[in-house]
Amino acid sequence: MLNEKVSGLLNEQINKEFYSAYLYLDISNYYYNEGLDGFGNWFRVQAQEERDHAMLFLQYMQNNGVKITLNQIQGPDIEYTSHKLPLDEALKHEQYITASINDIYEEALKIRDYRTTQFLDWFVKEQGEEEKNSEDLIKKYELFGTDAKSLYMLNSELATRVYAAPSLILD
Repeated sequence: MLNEKVSGLLNEQINKEFYSAYLYLDISNYYYNEGLDGFGNWFRVQAQEERDHAMLFLQYMQNNGVKITLNQIQGPDIEYTSHKLPLDEALKHEQYITASINDIYEEALKIRDYRTTQFLDWFVKEQGEEEKNSEDLIKKYELFGTDAKSLYMLNSELATRVYAAPSLILD
């Protein structure tokens, strides 16, 4: 049985991960509307990843006999005024998610819930990758985004991203 505070934080994380999927679908839609289908694809794949992250948290809680409460998920309320702004928002959001996962980890560690810390280890590593991917995309955009030909090439590169489901074994 999971500690009540840790369970509450894990439950909140489910909703945060589903919000992440909403955010990335919103960003994807923005880029598709702007004619940048590669960027749109990249963020649609990102949305799929976030949805699966939520499902991993959900499955972990179910496997531990914890009642889950799914709260309403608000849609993103961001007006994108440039092609770079969604990239900045994505990085800021990933940093928020990293901090949230770190908070859960810290609480689990404090009460010696090693099973939960072991579960969260994968997410800690994943968040490092998520932040790096966002930072790299911003750097590429800053280098190439203002030149039409380079933006076309970057957009084409991002169009090749495909979804790969996470390979995390839950007990």
